[in-house]
Amino acid sequence: MDRSEYDEAGQLALMPEVARARARKARESAAKKAAGPKPVDPAGENPVARVLVDVPLAHLDRPFDYLVPQKMASDAVPGARVKVRFAGQDVDGFVLERVEESSHEGRLAPLRRAVSPEPVLSPAIAHLSASVAARYAGTRSDVLRLAVPTRHATVEKEPSTRAPRTSVDVGAAAAAWARYTGGEAFVRHLADGGEPRSVWAAAPSEDWPAALARAAAATYASGRGALLCVPDHRDVARVDAALTAVLGEGHHVVLTADLGPAQRYRSFLALSRGAVRIVVGTRAAAFAPVHDLGLVALWDDGDDLYADQHAPYPHTREVLLLRAHEESCAALVGGFARTVEAEYLLRTGWAQEIAAPRDVVRRSGAQVAVTGATDHELSRDPFARTARLPKVAFDAIRAGLERGPVLLQTPRHGYATSLACERCRTPARCTACTGPLTVTAAHRPPTCRWCGHEERAWACRECGGRGLRAPVLGDRRTAEEIGRAFPSVGVRTSSGDRVLATVPGRAGIVVATPGAEPVAEGGYACVVLLDTWLMLARPDLRTTEESLRRWLNAAALARPADDGGRVVVVGESAEPVLQAVVRWDPAGFAQRELADRQSAHLPPASRLATLTGTSAVVSSALGMLTLPEAAEVLGPVPVEPRAGEARGGAGAAGAADKPQVRAVVRVPRALGAELSRALVQMQGVRDARKMDPVRVQVDPIGLG
Repeated sequence: MDRSEYDEAGQLALMPEVARARARKARESAAKKAAGPKPVDPAGENPVARVLVDVPLAHLDRPFDYLVPQKMASDAVPGARVKVRFAGQDVDGFVLERVEESSHEGRLAPLRRAVSPEPVLSPAIAHLSASVAARYAGTRSDVLRLAVPTRHATVEKEPSTRAPRTSVDVGAAAAAWARYTGGEAFVRHLADGGEPRSVWAAAPSEDWPAALARAAAATYASGRGALLCVPDHRDVARVDAALTAVLGEGHHVVLTADLGPAQRYRSFLALSRGAVRIVVGTRAAAFAPVHDLGLVALWDDGDDLYADQHAPYPHTREVLLLRAHEESCAALVGGFARTVEAEYLLRTGWAQEIAAPRDVVRRSGAQVAVTGATDHELSRDPFARTARLPKVAFDAIRAGLERGPVLLQTPRHGYATSLACERCRTPARCTACTGPLTVTAAHRPPTCRWCGHEERAWACRECGGRGLRAPVLGDRRTAEEIGRAFPSVGVRTSSGDRVLATVPGRAGIVVATPGAEPVAEGGYACVVLLDTWLMLARPDLRTTEESLRRWLNAAALARPADDGGRVVVVGESAEPVLQAVVRWDPAGFAQRELADRQSAHLPPASRLATLTGTSAVVSSALGMLTLPEAAEVLGPVPVEPRAGEARGGAGAAGAADKPQVRAVVRVPRALGAELSRALVQMQGVRDARKMDPVRVQVDPIGLG
């Protein structure tokens, strides 16, 4: 017998035994199924856990009942993390509550594992997550991903250091707010345990971190906690230092997304355990589990950093206002500028205004002037129409350098952010892909922003010219030009990933993009706002509001006029928004903007929702919506995807090359909750049918 015959014979000899083994295994499996799962010894008290599973599907956004085994009875407490079996796999979940009985008639599946006995989800935050999900047509599991940080087991074993005893000087806190009408009463109301709600118009050159710290201290004096939200880490550092100066060490924590998993979880646990009752942070702190919450405060609520880029895309302002309503605490929305949403709070009576009298505003603000192509300017400076830096601004910079630092705000980051033919002004395009050309440095050739192709021998397709001009200059090119004009003065830039926090009070020039302006010691002697036309040219719903906010934030860094502070705005003096800068009138501007929004049926007077995806997906989603009779559907219209976002809508696999469209659904504000419910129902049906997802955003910050 050859080898092949032997192998075949051997396999034939083994087959009966293999068949018998398979039969035994099948019988054992069938017996197990017939007997059902092993009986579980349930907990003696409240053996049923209502668990919110981490499944971001709208039709499954509800608690599910599970049996609590006796061995997990002490760990599976309300708010704790658990593992459960769901749809054939182990998933994470939070225990919302423990009850005696379940309304489910069948057999309950037991909890798979109690991950930790730490109650990280408080009842208040669990309720808030449901409210935020309902407001933004999302799911609670998505909201909780934003609210509860990732577990860090080592940190969880550490005890949280309790805040030391301290005494709060309520009189000093009230005095810090005394120059504002209603300010002192607001602080004393906080100290007495009240729930005042205010919109604060900060005066120019106001030390707003110290004012927020005093308000938090007054709340702390009443035995309650405070939650302070600011736009970015530089603002967090300033408020952190102010709180330490007012209250001392150990009375507050910092909570931001960029702290790192260990430190973020450590700060979160200090609040969750009640060891500390004051927190300052970015939008990551909006869901912080502060015990006995007495005050939620938000600085500069118009900053787009407050709009979360993760589903369901909540805005920090709305989250904090929901918390103030649900937890019956005070609320403070402040800033140098005023958003239409803040004005709407005043218009409806939900909040009261805190503002400085006009004489205080005049004393604390710098002298503001607008220079540009007016008849008067042209008579003095014939080149003012084309000059980027008119003579008035140039003279103001030179005079300011004699007294201290000077700030130049320019709207664009980079060197030469766009190029055009020097002869015919036709935009310069890449010969490889027709993308826009840019120059990143003086010694480098023009480069395509889309494909990176270098154009070493570019020629205009319209006129054949080879010269290039830069109609829009970035901060680096601006700094280069200013450095040539003032060769004996140091010039620094602050933008992108090189943002300065502070600069010394000596003579020097800082060129910064909006939002990246460093704080100068003692304030800037002169602030120049360049290229205002460029900021006003953005096609967006909030263009003028956002421009005013950025200009006022920069102007507020100048010294008071009595100390020689000056602000020069390069632009068209007839622009109403520039006149609001000159008068320092954010309240009047917000009132006019709100009136315009109401007449156009735009937020906050109305509630909007956008549906974005491929044309087929958006059309299908609109057909499945059950809208109120007063609803209007606008579009769909083609849109360009955001930077870094795939085409076809979030989660639309295989749609990377398909164009996107967007539809806008608009209803009166009174029907906002009904619109959100309709959107949730639509998404639930689509999820259950495993249809392609559509990106839904309620009240997005922009429609540009």
